[in-house]
Amino acid sequence: MIMNNMVQLVKQLSGKLSPNVYTSLQQKSGAARLSQLRQIQRELKQEDILDSPLTELPFVIFDLETSGFYPDKGDCILSIGAVKMKGEQILDEETYYSTVHCLNPSEEILELTGLTSEELEQSPALEDVLGDFYKYIGKSTLVAHHASHEKKFMSHATWQTLRATFQHRIIDTSFLTKVVHPELKLVTLDECCEHYEIPISIRHHAKEDAMVTAQLWQKNIQLAKELGFETLRDVYTYLAKGHQAGSTQ
Repeated sequence: MIMNNMVQLVKQLSGKLSPNVYTSLQQKSGAARLSQLRQIQRELKQEDILDSPLTELPFVIFDLETSGFYPDKGDCILSIGAVKMKGEQILDEETYYSTVHCLNPSEEILELTGLTSEELEQSPALEDVLGDFYKYIGKSTLVAHHASHEKKFMSHATWQTLRATFQHRIIDTSFLTKVVHPELKLVTLDECCEHYEIPISIRHHAKEDAMVTAQLWQKNIQLAKELGFETLRDVYTYLAKGHQAGSTQ
């Protein structure tokens, strides 16, 4: 965080510094972020979460607001919101939120998300936000609604900014929704929240959507436990016998 603040200061004063000094600080900051990520990834490889009780696993429930659906075609992350959980307990005080520097998002996207061009122009750079977000995540298991979207953007952003692969386990909420309620055809977050009677005050705001998704995940863990599922391995074994549910990645 100190280095990130230093880089922001240097950006403001860059006209008064030689290009070599500015480049050197950028390189040091990038090296620190990469070192931090590699340490987290080493810890991920050493930990087997499949047999840990669902009610004790550390989760980070997160949401991305993006300018479109295709990061490889220039669409960018506009904001990241997240909240931590310990099993089925939502840790309301341990949240994360940041907007991300992005130029020229469409008026339609700005209206949908409630963000402004000025806000995004003045936001931290993607590499700085990702560095902070990875520090916040640690080795927790990630959960998102329609997780393929989040994984696609996280994979692209991690490679583009850090030249590293995205290695965190990320679980789609439908992984449990379709296990505990196989008879229902719940797809959107709004449909799931309506079924579970989860109130929604704001939509398409990364932090607010993450908080709602956490409540959905909480209810699914509780129902899964009632049905006899104690661990992720229990769920995988159930699915391997021919039952279908949402993906984990």
